[in-house]
Amino acid sequence: MLMIATVRAVRFNSLIVRDRATSQTVVVNTRNPRGFFPGDVISILYNGVMTGSIPPQIFAIRIWRLSSPCCR
Repeated sequence: MLMIATVRAVRFNSLIVRDRATSQTVVVNTRNPRGFFPGDVISILYNGVMTGSIPPQIFAIRIWRLSSPCCR
């Protein structure tokens, strides 16, 4: 599955994002969240499994940046 999302926060082993298709907040578990910043629009490849927790969680297979805010 592929999710396009906006990064809301960066944590030690995860990103908090807002899914652009559903406006839902999602925790993206990843081994390397460094290099992403709030406001980045990213694409997340994951296996399609999303937990039923609030907020839901996914495990990223791959993440890449589509765009970033103009001024950091």
